[in-house]
Amino acid sequence: MKTAWYVEDDGEMIQAIRLLLQLLDYDTRPFLDCKRAAKAILQGERPDLMLIDINMPIVSGMDLLKYVRSRSDFDEVPVVMLSSEVADASVNEAMKLGADGYLFKPVTIEDLEDKIVVAVRKRSM
Repeated sequence: MKTAWYVEDDGEMIQAIRLLLQLLDYDTRPFLDCKRAAKAILQGERPDLMLIDINMPIVSGMDLLKYVRSRSDFDEVPVVMLSSEVADASVNEAMKLGADGYLFKPVTIEDLEDKIVVAVRKRSM
């Protein structure tokens, strides 16, 4: 089974995204902050997909995205950013930093599936 990491500090969102990802045949692993996700990366772990909330405490989702994209062993890992932030500047920054997609909260199963399919296709080329 494919593994998806979801970096989010809101417990209700974690449960909702977990259910959506399970419907898409992903085993999920939530991280309550970006530092924990970065630690897992440093320990050699690697998911098949990452979903990262932008507005996170201590270390932002954008900073985690920069870190992920700086690592050659994560070149093929699709990353979709999620946020309640709808400003064009945030979307543009995320895409410049290497995000493969951007979703606005709340997320629907259809939108999530569409973004994941596009992101996976983009990284597998």
